[in-house]
Amino acid sequence: MTIERLIKKATDVNPDIDVSEIIKAYNFAKKAHGDQSRKSGEPYIEHCLHTAFNLAQIRADQSTIVAGILHDVPEDTSCTIEEIEQTFGSEVAKLVAGITKLGKIKYRGIERYRENLRKMFLAVVDDVRIIYIKFCDRLHNLKTLDALPENKQHRIAKETLEIYAPIAGLMGIWRLKWQMEDICFKYLYPNEYKKIEYKYEIEKKAERNQFFNKVKNRLEEELKEAKIDYEITARFKHLYSIWQKMQRKDRKFDEIYDVFALRVVVNNIEDCYKILGVIHSIWKPISRRFKDYIAVPKPNGYRSLHTTIIGPDGKATEFQIKTHEMHDESLYGLASHWSYKSGNKDYDKPGWIKEILEIQKENQNTEKFVQEIKTNIFQDRIFVFSPKEDVIELPEKSTPVDFAYAIHTDIGNKASGALINEKISPLSQELKNGDIVEIIIEKNRKGPNAEWLDFVKTKHAKERIKQYSQTNPLYKIKKMFKK
Repeated sequence: MTIERLIKKATDVNPDIDVSEIIKAYNFAKKAHGDQSRKSGEPYIEHCLHTAFNLAQIRADQSTIVAGILHDVPEDTSCTIEEIEQTFGSEVAKLVAGITKLGKIKYRGIERYRENLRKMFLAVVDDVRIIYIKFCDRLHNLKTLDALPENKQHRIAKETLEIYAPIAGLMGIWRLKWQMEDICFKYLYPNEYKKIEYKYEIEKKAERNQFFNKVKNRLEEELKEAKIDYEITARFKHLYSIWQKMQRKDRKFDEIYDVFALRVVVNNIEDCYKILGVIHSIWKPISRRFKDYIAVPKPNGYRSLHTTIIGPDGKATEFQIKTHEMHDESLYGLASHWSYKSGNKDYDKPGWIKEILEIQKENQNTEKFVQEIKTNIFQDRIFVFSPKEDVIELPEKSTPVDFAYAIHTDIGNKASGALINEKISPLSQELKNGDIVEIIIEKNRKGPNAEWLDFVKTKHAKERIKQYSQTNPLYKIKKMFKK
């Protein structure tokens, strides 16, 4: 990696970037790190440039790229944060200080592990750019794992899968998430990695390309009449996600249908739905495999139309339809919204970032804080509907009781049954994405059933049930008999 290559990438993304600041940071870091080298034998400054290059690839702003070059200076050299602030200003200094404060995340006892997780979560709240730098730093570390002993390779790969990759997914930075996951997969499960890589890259590649061209050519015949500007590309599932799905569904490689999909990118939302109509006019859609993430985005902000059709030769084929803006969001997360030309780094924080702040206020105990975040934020989310078509977002495996409390505490307290898609269902039944849920209430009911605690998922529902149960004498008596 060279400074020239970094500058080219940064200016390709943002022609107005101040190149002199990047050169100044490079010279500062090179002097500070001096003769330091990494385990691989390369000069330490190479790692600084790679980190900054990764940031430029995900369209980070100028201050973040500069901080990426400088990120290890306070920790690994004699230069201080104060010197960085004097030379590069308070914004860059704050980002570098944030990375330094975050420190190196390692498994050294469960308490330290939890504390490091807490630091990571709170850094997201403080300034999300700190996490971008940390991810890009980690990505280059993963790419140079060969230089480390096997036990360290495994430890770093496991840390990344359990800490970094889930947060990257939560933030919608898929470009970083899939790269980190596939490298970790290679080191943690080398045999499985090689088998899937062979199937994916060698055995099925020619067949996949032939099928892609067949579907693309057929779609383009129809789109000529529609007068829509579009781009069609192949979207391939990454190796780790294929393997995960094989494990989760207990399927063989050939039984995973969404290994391959077509991505259609257009100029506006109206054209997304037009393209969807054209696709459904050519091929028969599989109704249960249609998802409208434009009308109801995922919690991390992801937006797109997903539809699976019965394609040529009877093969199930997935399409993802999105605008250019949505495609950028899916690759770069919040970075896609940063305004480079205006210098404005303000953005609307997603709801889950605000949730972290609320959980921090309520939980000073580190163990409870981390558990709350894992339970309430890291779980996959589903969207269910009320009969009036109100959209309620819940963690995966939520129940009608969780739904009831999400609407109103009184609805939860008085719930006696549920209609799911107009069918009578138990209150303990797991909800699925797109379910229509109606709560049956018992007006004279005084409060919730304490046994609901055995199956509810949301923090809000658990708190309300516990709150009532602790003041209910009957509950205390039942609890004594259970003991």
